[in-house]
Amino acid sequence: MASLVQSQLISKQTVAQRSSLPSFDDRSRIHLNQSKIHLTSKFLSGDRYSSLLHSGRKTTDFRSFKEKQPGFAESQLKVQLGDAGFVLEDVPHLTNFLPDLPTYPNPLRDNPAYSSVMQYFVNPDDLVAKDNVVRLNSPRGVHFRRAGPREWVYFDSDEVRACVVTCGGLCPGLNTVIREIVCGLYNMYGVQEIIGIEGGYRGFYACNTIPLTPKTVNDIHKRGGTILGTSRGGHDTSKIVDSIQDRGINQVYIIGGDGTQRGAALIYEEIRKRGLKVAVAGIPKTIDNDIAVIDRSFGFDTAVEEAQRAINAAHVEAESVKNGIGLVKLMGRYSGYIAMYATLASRDVDCCLIPESPFYLEGEGGLYEFVEKRLKENGHMVIVVAEGAGQELVAESVQNMDSRDASGNRLLLDVGLWLSEKLKVR
Repeated sequence: MASLVQSQLISKQTVAQRSSLPSFDDRSRIHLNQSKIHLTSKFLSGDRYSSLLHSGRKTTDFRSFKEKQPGFAESQLKVQLGDAGFVLEDVPHLTNFLPDLPTYPNPLRDNPAYSSVMQYFVNPDDLVAKDNVVRLNSPRGVHFRRAGPREWVYFDSDEVRACVVTCGGLCPGLNTVIREIVCGLYNMYGVQEIIGIEGGYRGFYACNTIPLTPKTVNDIHKRGGTILGTSRGGHDTSKIVDSIQDRGINQVYIIGGDGTQRGAALIYEEIRKRGLKVAVAGIPKTIDNDIAVIDRSFGFDTAVEEAQRAINAAHVEAESVKNGIGLVKLMGRYSGYIAMYATLASRDVDCCLIPESPFYLEGEGGLYEFVEKRLKENGHMVIVVAEGAGQELVAESVQNMDSRDASGNRLLLDVGLWLSEKLKVR
């Protein structure tokens, strides 16, 4: 239950590494022997991973993507340093600003499904390493707090009034996540009052709520979309927290992507300032599977499966004409997991372009050279490109690189259309 009452700032735990950039462990290694180091996480529009280290008078800004953009939300992360280069990046907790909260025995103790296995509870000191492959004598690196039910919790089940909201774009599995939250709270923790916020963030102050029970969500996992509705933007922190306070809500479950989690961080900060006993839990909605330590983000497997249909269709058309090229653009803003896994599953793809691996067109080893070679050998080829690949190349010929959507995410340039035109001209 501790994972339910922590204010999860999921955006900080997302990873979209580039081979040309040092790892966080490499960067932090320089600073580990310095004193009074703390970390402030910056949730920037369109940036999957960014951090700011402060040490004494020196400030070094490490950024995985692009320069700083205005309008970010700032939220503190707890960072603990240990021996041999150990770093714990912890998430804020209710006890950070309400230190005298009473604790209660976890209701799972009396649950027949779990009471016989006392080892089910997660030890508060259990951690998960960010990197599971390290070199001998290298620093221990970054660790995260392990999620899972604790033996003691900070809410009495009878006093809990929870709400669930979905924000941003659609993703396969949204209804399944809603169903599992409701059934988990109701059946495992005995929570009786759960409401759904309709229409995204603006639903807190502009829409009605709907009651959620195991009966009402029983078969929603069979439907697409989200039964709660969704929207981009509409985030007014004061109005949202006013609504949470007026409705007597004390657990908020926010399902969404980058922009949504930036909003969740702002909600947490406002709740902290007001000293409210309200837990904010962010459930990351990313079809790109780009979250550290997690094997699969919900919706990823479906995305890879559906990508097969497009790749198969492109292959059929490409091999039907002389020198045919099938070009398939797939989702993947800062990481190429969907494109890579779909390529490996298909076996019909000749070239896969992903954001983590920069490419170029002209000259030896360039894309043009490979395309010409492949067409001479096979007479056709299939190229899969993630939407975030080659953005720097596209930007050289297209202006307005910094457009944003309503959630604050940077709008990507159309690498598929650009690459298609380049290949046609070639």
